[in-house]
Amino acid sequence: MDTISRENNSVLPIAGVILGAVAIIIGGYAVVSASKLRTKLDTDQVEIDKIEDLSSQVSSAAAAADKADKDVAAFGRQTQDAFTAVGNTIGTIQASISKLEESQKRPAAHGAHGASTAVAGPGEYVVKSGDTGRKIAHANGVTVADLIAVNPEIDWKHLKVGQKVKLPEKK
Repeated sequence: MDTISRENNSVLPIAGVILGAVAIIIGGYAVVSASKLRTKLDTDQVEIDKIEDLSSQVSSAAAAADKADKDVAAFGRQTQDAFTAVGNTIGTIQASISKLEESQKRPAAHGAHGASTAVAGPGEYVVKSGDTGRKIAHANGVTVADLIAVNPEIDWKHLKVGQKVKLPEKK
């Protein structure tokens, strides 16, 4: 039994050394693997940071797009309101033009006693029933010759009621 004990005693230290060497190899492999894993983790963290930054930018862009969409919708409403106002104004103007055109198509209305409803402007006279060049000149303090001179287009023998005559300046 002594021999077996001795053999066991000499095997144990060798087994311990072998086990220690295996543990050192496994530990070394674990350190190398942990180092590789740490490097991979650092690389992945950079990528994660980039993704988080992109996510933040996407959120900001989405908020800006929502604001732009609201602004475009408001601008569309304002533009439509402006076109409606312009359309209404054009309609009013067209109605006024139509009334003016209609009034130009109608013959001049005569008031009581055959008097014309035409209105004389500054330096004008509106012919009334029974007027002649001489009567008009006398009533306005000018000569017949001056009256004829400023109205070469008028046929003085055939004056019409409502016709406008230019008056010369008084001397």
